[in-house]
Amino acid sequence: MSAMPNLPPFIAPTRFTDPAAALAQVQRIYDNSLQHLRSAMQAYVAEAPMPGHVRACYPFVRLQTDTVTRAATAAAAHDGRRLSYGFVAGPGRFETTLTRPDLYANYYLEQFRLLLENHGGELEVGTSSQPIPVHFSFAEHDHVEGNMSAERRQRMRDAFDLPDLAAMDDGIANGTNVPGPGESQPLSLFTAPRVDYSLQRLRHYTGTAPEWFQNFVLFTNYQFYIDEFVRMGHAAMADPNSEYVAFVEPGNVVTRRVGLPVETGDERGAPPPRLPQMPAYHLMRADRSGITMVNIGVGPANAKTITDHIAVLRPHAWLMLGHCAGLRNSQQLGDYVLAHAYVREDHVLDEELPLWVPIPALAEIQMALEQAVADVSQVLPSELKRIMRTGTVASTDNRNWELLPDNRPQRRFSQSRAVALDMESATIAANGFRFRVPYGTLLCVSDKPLHGEIKLPGMANHFYRERVDQHLRIGMRAVELLREQGIDKLHSRKLRSFDEVAFQ
Repeated sequence: MSAMPNLPPFIAPTRFTDPAAALAQVQRIYDNSLQHLRSAMQAYVAEAPMPGHVRACYPFVRLQTDTVTRAATAAAAHDGRRLSYGFVAGPGRFETTLTRPDLYANYYLEQFRLLLENHGGELEVGTSSQPIPVHFSFAEHDHVEGNMSAERRQRMRDAFDLPDLAAMDDGIANGTNVPGPGESQPLSLFTAPRVDYSLQRLRHYTGTAPEWFQNFVLFTNYQFYIDEFVRMGHAAMADPNSEYVAFVEPGNVVTRRVGLPVETGDERGAPPPRLPQMPAYHLMRADRSGITMVNIGVGPANAKTITDHIAVLRPHAWLMLGHCAGLRNSQQLGDYVLAHAYVREDHVLDEELPLWVPIPALAEIQMALEQAVADVSQVLPSELKRIMRTGTVASTDNRNWELLPDNRPQRRFSQSRAVALDMESATIAANGFRFRVPYGTLLCVSDKPLHGEIKLPGMANHFYRERVDQHLRIGMRAVELLREQGIDKLHSRKLRSFDEVAFQ
């Protein structure tokens, strides 16, 4: 019979009608658990005797309701008309584990507030039975494992709980999760271990801490866009009247807006010796509604990987700004393509999201992108068709699709009525659909392989100089429009199932 695990002092479950008090209890339980793990880990590194298997668990929040009727408060009625989240689908017991209440404080507070306004009653906060993997308890700049011998690292599993992939799957988001008899229904798309896993991956892939990510994300597949975003970011920091307060680059290098003081921790930032796989840059607003831009590189695998992880931050929208092959003879190099449908030949999401699932265009995003093109290009709305085509975008995982025999891809693209082809847009849109993150795509035609116009170095350089700045400013203008209209209009019911979790 195995010995009982060594646990932190028990904090009994408590019921709350005040969202802020519930959040404070989540923070208390989480801090209690982390302190227990960190103290034990320090002792383990020092090779002190261990008091058995050390364990600490995540906090949970639980809602119990016995009716499908929502509370008839004025606030609930207002949010119920406009929001696509904040309520459970029917009677039952609903719960989720929680992590990093410091990072998610505003998010959790809003979810708790909506649940109490929509359902009344109380929220129960307590300690779950889900262990916190010791790797997820380390502080941002802790590197304790490096001080241990290989043998000591190998024996960590005997002393601590390590990451368990079985607790991190995407069954809830995929709609395949079926709670067993007596189990609670989920409140959130992501369990705490799944969130912690992605927070760690974001550091690795983007070279920046999750704390810097903003609620609007731009993806690109070309470094030229990043170079321009960096230039614009530093220009904003030199403007004392800018709406942005900081610009953060890989290595957590922070530039504060002129006139603002340096903050604790800024000094730790340092440019990395080499850029990470998918570097991220953050143009920050005080309320986190600024713009994060990520160079995802080439290919649907990268697009899936990064959106799998950014999704746990619950952004308000993500947009793809990239280059594409124009498939119509009437298109010119430099024309824009606003995607309103996607042909998914990327294959990376086939297991999670069946191909028969349609990926709808979201009116709020489409209108913002179209308006942004008009605003930045100064082309009259009635003339937009001269520089922008709205239509189907095909995404493929075969960069050299033109070389396949018998013109089979060309035939399929023609049958689909596709107007453009790239390698990432459908993946980003499909993962937005899967994770309930509003999405959109605005591409720029950089070659026309079906019509003999392929990329050549001189032509490409001219194209990039002419179009990158305008295309990026269009994406940033679209974010401004989305922010101005309010997030209550942005989160579409089209992305929510009829048996949906309550958290945004």
